Parts: sequence; C-alpha cells; structure tokens
Amino acid sequence: MDWDAVVDELYGLPPGEFTAARDERARAALAAGDRESAERIRRLRRPTLAAWAGNLLVRERPDEVERLLELGAALRRAHQDLDGGQLRELSARQHQLTSVLARQAGRLAAQAGRRLGDDTRQEVQDTLHAVLADPEAAENWAKGHLAKPLSAPVGFPAFLREAGATPATRRARPVDEVADLDSARVRRREQQERLEQARQRAADAERELHDREDGLTAAKEEQSRAEEEQQRAEQRVDELSRQLEHAEREQRAAMGAAHRARDHTRDVDRTVREARRRARDAAARARRLAEQTRQHKV
Repeated sequence: MDWDAVVDELYGLPPGEFTAARDERARAALAAGDRESAERIRRLRRPTLAAWAGNLLVRERPDEVERLLELGAALRRAHQDLDGGQLRELSARQHQLTSVLARQAGRLAAQAGRRLGDDTRQEVQDTLHAVLADPEAAENWAKGHLAKPLSAPVGFPAFLREAGATPATRRARPVDEVADLDSARVRRREQQERLEQARQRAADAERELHDREDGLTAAKEEQSRAEEEQQRAEQRVDELSRQLEHAEREQRAAMGAAHRARDHTRDVDRTVREARRRARDAAARARRLAEQTRQHKV
C-alpha cells in the first residue's frame, strides 16, 4: 500500500466525506492482509474545517505556498539577527500575504461548498502565522495533511509588530512606558494563553466529536450487518416453512394412502378367507360325492 498516496487522498476530501473513505481504505488494507496499515489508517483523524481549508490552499495554490515558506525563513533569520529594518519590511509583507492567503482559502472552501465563518478564517490565518514562525509547522502544513489548525507561538508575531524599535531605543524608553509595555505584554500573553486553552478545549471537543462520529459509523455498520443477517435468517425461515408445509401435505397424502391401503388389505383378506372357506366346502362335498359313488359301485 502506498501510504503517502492514501493519506494525500483522504486529506484532500471534504471533512464530511473523510470518515467513510478512511474506513473503506482501512477495510481494503485489512482485506489485503495488511493489518498494520489498516490500523494506521484507522488512527487518522478527520480534519477540522479550518485544517481542511489550509490543506486546500496548499493543494490549489502551490506558488503562494512557496512564497509563504520563503518569507517565513527570512523572518526567522531577521528575528534571530534583531535586524529592525529587515523585520519592518518583512512584517508588512507577512501581514499582507497571510491576509491574502486566508481570503484565498475562504474562496476555495466556498467553491468546494463550505463557507468559513470568522472564527474559522482566524484559525486559518493563525495557521499561516505558525508556518512563518516555526519551520516544523511549515513542513507539516506544506504536506497538506493537517487534521487541526496550527497555533502561532506566543511572542513571535507580537515581536514583529514592534519591529521598528531597536534594542537601543527600547532601553531608552521612559520607565513608565516600559512598565506599561511590560504590563501590556503580560496581558497579551495571558490572553494568548487563555485563547490557547480555549482552542485546546475546542480541539479536544472536536476530537471527541470525531471519535463519537466514528463510533456511530461503526454502530451503523454493525446494525446494517445484523439487519442483513436477520433478513437472511427470515428468508431461510420462510423457505423452511414452505418445505415444512409441503412435507406436511405429503405426510397427509401418505397417511390417506396408507389408510386406504389398510382398508383394501382388510377387504382382500376377507375375500381370501371367504374363498378359502368356499374351497374347503367344495372339497368336502367332492369327497362326499366320491365316497357315495364308490359305495354304489360296490
């Protein structure tokens, strides 16, 4: 089995078609004797709507994907070098490009029959920010196999928004301004943490929903098999009932024939006994006549 081809096929499907197709591929692998692949396929999770839209963007806009990956690499280098000028330029590009790509993902999803709400579009854009900040996230996203959206690391996008301030100018700020900035950063970090927790709970709920849906699908399949078995059993009962009815008719006919045969046998037996009696009587008369005839001759 070509594992990459199977995964690529499944994650190219709309979320509503994923579970049935995944279970079908798992059954095919199991039927082919590949139990390990069947189990790996069963463990694949259905993508959320945001993850599916991100996967769709990867498949339909490969040139834009390459631009985003190149921009992410440049941003990370500038971030490490604390190159304020480069960061200002790249930051403007990253906001523009992620907005454009998020809108493209929304249009692609709409063309495929699914409209993205505001929260889902934000999840798509957060995924794009994560791609810019994290090379591992970029690699995972570029495969087009995401099951859930990615989260941008806390601090990286915020740093880009303040890219115009060099280390020297940040040190030159008044103490109150620095304190206010630190407080704002703490609040943003706390908000981001709460957001991450909320998204994690949402992701957990989504996974639980997927598990429940998978369980429902399995239960429906089991019900379908049981109903098919019941139908076959009922057909067999009907067939046996017809055979029993036919056998009972044959039994009644045989019982009637046996009764008539017994009656006929009794009649024949009675006739035979009567014939024997007449034969004995005739023989006796013949013997008496023969005896009388001898006496007359003498």
